[in-house]
Amino acid sequence: MNRVRVLVEGQTEESFVNKVIAPHLTNRGVHIYPILLRGRGGSFRYQRARKEIGNSLKEDRGLFCTTLVDFYGMPTDWPGRSQANSHSDTGEKARVVEQALLADVQQLMGDSFDPVRFIPYVQMHEFEAILFSDPNRLSESLGRRDLSDRFVAIREAFSCPEEINDNEQTAPSKRILAICPDYKKVIDGTVAAGKIGLSSIRDECPHFNEWVCKLEKLGEDS
Repeated sequence: MNRVRVLVEGQTEESFVNKVIAPHLTNRGVHIYPILLRGRGGSFRYQRARKEIGNSLKEDRGLFCTTLVDFYGMPTDWPGRSQANSHSDTGEKARVVEQALLADVQQLMGDSFDPVRFIPYVQMHEFEAILFSDPNRLSESLGRRDLSDRFVAIREAFSCPEEINDNEQTAPSKRILAICPDYKKVIDGTVAAGKIGLSSIRDECPHFNEWVCKLEKLGEDS
């Protein structure tokens, strides 16, 4: 069974990996476990992530490494982040950052490094985007079915949840909080994602699905 260490931005992503992604990948022959990059009020600077990625790949040469970090709020010291702003296409923004991350890790690791071992992934535009994969189940998970129509209206304004944009008023989490101020990211976010289900999220979020497909393939290659 191939092992994958996933560097996650916060506790919500950590819980999501443990409760939603890991059980699915275990059945595919992949053991994935999260490493938290940012604690309460902690730094999210790239140098910390770079050090963690490098140490992970150097200490265990049988290990694969991936990331689960939001595009929204990503500091500009992350490779490709500033350049990504010049692109209007959501998928292209993600690819610019991911390709820059891979190039930087390859440089860090040296010529003998097999780039297959590092799978960068940037969540567009943030974790809460995937919760709009099923607005009805999102509202149910919050115990507020009366809010369903408002979540549906947001979803229908975009071609896919990953397109929901990323400024301080319109990022996915900000939209949820504007409708449901009691939303608690770590608890409610994970519960909602579990209720929506990985299959529905993959159907609605093409870039996320590409990432899961890459992780599944590690099980096929083991």
